[in-house]
Amino acid sequence: MKKITPAISRGLLISSAFVAVSASAQTTTSKLPNIIYILADDLGYNDLSCYGQKKFQTPNIDALAQDGMTFLQHYAGTTVSAPSRCALMTGYHTGHAPIRGNGNEKLPEGTFDMSLPANSTTVADIVKQKNYATACIGKWGMGGPGTQGHPNKHGFDYFYGYLGQGHAHFYYPQELWENETRVTLNKEKYSPDLMMEKTVNFITENKDKPFFLYFSTTIPHAELIIADEYMIEEGKYHEEKAYVGNHYGSQERPHAAFVSMVQKLDGDVGKIRQLLKDLGIDDNTLIIFTSDNGPHMEGGADPDFFDSNGPFTGYKRDLYDGGIRVPFITCMPGKIKAGQISDHISAFWDFLPTVCDLTGQKAPQGIDGISYMPEMFGQKQKKHDYLYWEFHEQGGKQAVRQGQWKAVKRNVSREDNPVLELYDLNSDPAERHNVAYKFPEQAKKMDEIIRKAHVSDPKWKLLKSERQK
Repeated sequence: MKKITPAISRGLLISSAFVAVSASAQTTTSKLPNIIYILADDLGYNDLSCYGQKKFQTPNIDALAQDGMTFLQHYAGTTVSAPSRCALMTGYHTGHAPIRGNGNEKLPEGTFDMSLPANSTTVADIVKQKNYATACIGKWGMGGPGTQGHPNKHGFDYFYGYLGQGHAHFYYPQELWENETRVTLNKEKYSPDLMMEKTVNFITENKDKPFFLYFSTTIPHAELIIADEYMIEEGKYHEEKAYVGNHYGSQERPHAAFVSMVQKLDGDVGKIRQLLKDLGIDDNTLIIFTSDNGPHMEGGADPDFFDSNGPFTGYKRDLYDGGIRVPFITCMPGKIKAGQISDHISAFWDFLPTVCDLTGQKAPQGIDGISYMPEMFGQKQKKHDYLYWEFHEQGGKQAVRQGQWKAVKRNVSREDNPVLELYDLNSDPAERHNVAYKFPEQAKKMDEIIRKAHVSDPKWKLLKSERQK
């Protein structure tokens, strides 16, 4: 377990650190706001210098935080990619979301995730009702070519990037997809550069109308491959050992490659912000920056060296906070007061109702999300009763957070009565001390929430009792 540094510990326990905007601030504008959601892939809570990273700097993302609001208690949809993105797009937590795990639909083009059902309402569907131009650029992971889960069938006018997770593992791919057209690349071009070109084009072409851009980059997911022009200088991180690849490509300097990839992402964020300023639309554009889950340990990655999960326990595929608590920054000049720090407890499924608020629409009934627009604009913020997650690999895992309390259950696919762990995040944010025996009534309450939050589905058998049927 990691030692919690005093500075970070203080930051985590701040209860009212944000500064409210003036009473005259408006929650709506005469012109509908543009929305850019930037989703990093496997970026840890502590992989940004504004969150505490000490071994390298992310100046452009730091500037985004300085100009907006930094959330200290924001959570991903779950601890792996596809279900986390499903929660983001649909407003449902993984207890009853249409995609609850990384699936394995086999198609001639490769391995793709389970397809998003045709009747699902996404954020893109919501904004299309207000005549937004919409684009998903980067990694989709919720339906391959010809399936009902393709992004063009879920509100996105334009798609460019990786449809499936298997292909998204590689930065010099054989192919990418532009809408439903295969773009052959023959492993000759660095995909993040191509996706940035499409991003610049989309923003520029739609500068005079409201747009929603879901920029779902693959950085810094394994493999640790970076174009030569972005690799940091020789001699840095000399203590590192070469990574010999199998599925992922080999990398002689994995530490340096990881830093270079994050700094490439940081530079792309800076380019997007400068473009918005050059086009004169930065003050009407909400930028959100976050990550789909905690840091990975694949392909030569070394999250312990970089302290990527900061004060928290766990990594990708864990439901401890290291696997699901993620950096989260929002910025909209003139609407979100600069330099705010928020302790509001929020999650991916809050994005859809937030967009509904921003565009003056009612959120769909039955979703789990709560809009965080009031928090951003300095107004009274409604709070969640609880947040819930589940994970369908490694024996099955469930977790719930309610205020200061966090409960985790493991081996739910293997055991009839798995042990429930209880943590007090106020005194133990690292989740080192299971206090279920000290607070049996609280443990019982959290277990009841877990049982209620998980809805049985024959496509997503999580519990041992479900798998036996």
